[in-house]
Amino acid sequence: MVWAAEEKSKTAERLEDATDLFSEVMGTPDRSIPQDLLNKSYCIVLVPGLKKGGFVIAAKYGRGYVSCRAESGRGWGPPGAVRIEGGSFGLQAGISSTDLVLLVMNERGMKRLLRTKFTLGGEASVAAGPVGRNATAQTDALMTAEILSWSRSHGVFAGVSLDGSTLRNDIDENERLYGKRWGNAQIVNSGAPIPASAQKLIRELSKYSPRRTG
Repeated sequence: MVWAAEEKSKTAERLEDATDLFSEVMGTPDRSIPQDLLNKSYCIVLVPGLKKGGFVIAAKYGRGYVSCRAESGRGWGPPGAVRIEGGSFGLQAGISSTDLVLLVMNERGMKRLLRTKFTLGGEASVAAGPVGRNATAQTDALMTAEILSWSRSHGVFAGVSLDGSTLRNDIDENERLYGKRWGNAQIVNSGAPIPASAQKLIRELSKYSPRRTG
């Protein structure tokens, strides 16, 4: 029982960290996710504190959450838990963790995301996202990518390539949130109420992008 309570506390803490990550990124207009891309997105993935090490950094392991738009395009649905593993990308020496943000830009990307497991850059096209509230996706790569990705380390927020990284459903975390061993597709399509510990995150998403456009 003590172990279960500790795990629930860790889940609530991760949700709070994911909320803080999104709020802090969007609260810095000149270094944020471009508003037009956020408004067009179908889903968002937030992974606070991905752990890694070395000069050419292997993205070993992180846990976070995905939320997708409600079917009407207004508001955001209940979050599902994800794990990201593997892959590599260069970053400054000495950095031991980073935050990740992914935007899923079309229905095809959303369907891939909600699978039990998929590989970024393999099964789904992914590109480093542009930075700045009013930046636009002008290159073919950005306009056609199913998923756009960013990282934040030591206060620096920038687009990042995550080719080769694997995203999978975190069933154990979902069970702590919903009391059922649901996959993320079940959560998105279940109409389940948003858990109390996730309501702040959903409010923040709706504050910055209340509906999908385009």
